[in-house]
Order: sequence, then structure tokens, then C-alpha cells
Amino acid sequence: MGIKRGVSFYSYQQAQFFGEMDYHDMCRELRETLGCDGVEIINETTVPKYPFPTREFLADWHNTMARYDLTPVALDGFLDTLRFRDHVMTRKEAGELLKLDLQLAADMGFKHVRTMTGLPSEVIEWALDTAVKLDVKIAWEIHTPIPIKPDPTIQGLYCESPGTAVYDTVEFIKKTGTKHVGFVPDMGIFTKAPYLDVVEAAVRHMKDRKFAANVEAMMKEVPLAELGEAIEKKYPGRLSPQEKRSFAWKTVAQPEDIELILPYICSIHGKVHDMIEVAPGVYDDPSTMNAEVIEVLKKNNWNGYICTEFEGQRSRQDQGREHLADEVDQVRRHHQMLKRLIGE
Repeated sequence: MGIKRGVSFYSYQQAQFFGEMDYHDMCRELRETLGCDGVEIINETTVPKYPFPTREFLADWHNTMARYDLTPVALDGFLDTLRFRDHVMTRKEAGELLKLDLQLAADMGFKHVRTMTGLPSEVIEWALDTAVKLDVKIAWEIHTPIPIKPDPTIQGLYCESPGTAVYDTVEFIKKTGTKHVGFVPDMGIFTKAPYLDVVEAAVRHMKDRKFAANVEAMMKEVPLAELGEAIEKKYPGRLSPQEKRSFAWKTVAQPEDIELILPYICSIHGKVHDMIEVAPGVYDDPSTMNAEVIEVLKKNNWNGYICTEFEGQRSRQDQGREHLADEVDQVRRHHQMLKRLIGE
């Protein structure tokens, strides 16, 4: 069947906030406009009374899936470790919360629960019996700065050993022989330039407007991947530490790295920050190695869903509503790109 297309409803977060779309509208958009069938949701955003939905909601959910011929792919769960006033959530408590998400996923027809990046094996073990019983997989998200290949030199905030987190989970899978643990790689690990929307926000916030105008002029001449270095060379010391971070970028994985974990991939997040027109009627995100990664997936006959995850809202939310990103259009552009790259 090959690569299939879906959407994470996270992509429509502003439309949900402003009351412009609910999950029925999103489902209709997937089927009637995008022509895809894969659905990914954020548990608390889509499910009223989470984690204990009413029978009425579940009935309406299944009716909606049937009406638009959609496939529930992933239910996104979170571990709010500070939810208790008197203590930080323990790993045992995290495991119990994961069990609730697994039950909810089973009730709604999802194939796996996408958990937070670098989920400790101890938490996975605590909930694994439930995953097996319900036949719902536990799949944590491989997100920047975590690489696919082990790299113990990488430091980060997501887990105890971010550079070896994937390797540790693969070893756990091999050791236990489980078929109910895997990954959701985020395409953001395959970056080839800084995110355009983040760069534009940094320029917009520069106090020295003359310097900002000079940077904007450079953006028209210098490739996005080389922009930060070019600015520093031409205007040494002018960028603040925060601005430097906006222009900086780092690739933590190469497209071929994904071959190392193909048997364990449950779905993929098609990260989107800014889909721009690179040729008449042709769109791409200039920050991500979309074509290269999809070519590796096609070469290996990978059969699974890439779910669009548009994340370019936040860098524009300092402006008026009229300047906010058009989420619906961004997702449509992303699917036009996916169809082109997949070969539909």
C-alpha cells in the first residue's frame, strides 16, 4: 500500500481556539479537500471530559470516522509531571496515566499512543501489559535534539540520556520481544536550514530597524541555511544570543538513519513550519529534507502514515489576528507536496 497521508489535528490549533473548526470540520477537510484518511488527535483537545469520555462522544466519534471513511492513526498523550500540587509525578503514576491513554485509544479505534519524547523504559514497562491486552502500541516521539543513531555527546532536556534514547528503546524491544513499542519520528530531526517563520520573527523583533532592513535584504540573496553565518561575518557581534538561536540550526539525523528503525516506526510526524512556493504551484518547507526522507521510505517500501503537523503558528502570534498563519492553507500545501513526493 505504501506511504499514506494523514493530519494531526494539532495543525488546526488556532482554528479550534477561535471556534472556527471542531473535529467534525477537520474530518470533512481531510476527506473532501485533502483526499486523505489518517487522523491523529491531541487527547485533551479533542476529547471532552478527558480521560473519561461520554458514551455519546464515542458514538459520535465512530459515526464521524465512518461517515468520512477515516482511519484513527495516533492518539497523542502527554505527561504533565507537575499536575499535582504536592509532588512531581512519579514514573509509576506516569505509567498509570499512560494506561488511561491506551484504553482511550482502544475505545476510539487508534492504533498507537504517541507519547512524549524519550519516554523512560520504566514507564513503558509499567503500561506494557495494558498495551498488549488492548493491542495498542506505545510509540514515543523522536524529536529534536534526539538523534536516531546513538550520540552520547548530545545533551538536552527531554530525557536522562538524549543521545542514546532511541538505542535504549530498541534494546528494550529486542530484549523483551514486544511488538507493542515503537517510535513516531518527527521530520524536524531532518533539518537543512533554520525555520523560516522563526527567522522572520527574529527580524521583526529587532530593535535596530536599520539593521533589520539589512538582514531582510540579505535574506533575498543568501541561502537560508547560510544566513546566520553570513550575518555574523558581515555584522560581527550584532546578533544577540537570542537572535543567534533563531538563525542557528542543527541536523541531528540523516535521511538514511531512518532505515535503522523502520521496523519500529508506527507513524511519522510531517513537521511543517512554513510551506512556500518554490516554483509556480509547487510548495515545500525550505527547512526540512522532505524529498530525501520520503525517497528512503519509498526505497524500503515503508507502509505507514505521515501525519502533517503544522507548527508555524506560535512565531506569528505576536501580531494581530490578520497576520496569523492560515493553518488550513498550510496543511493543504503540505499535502500537495506529499502527493508529489509520494507519487500519488
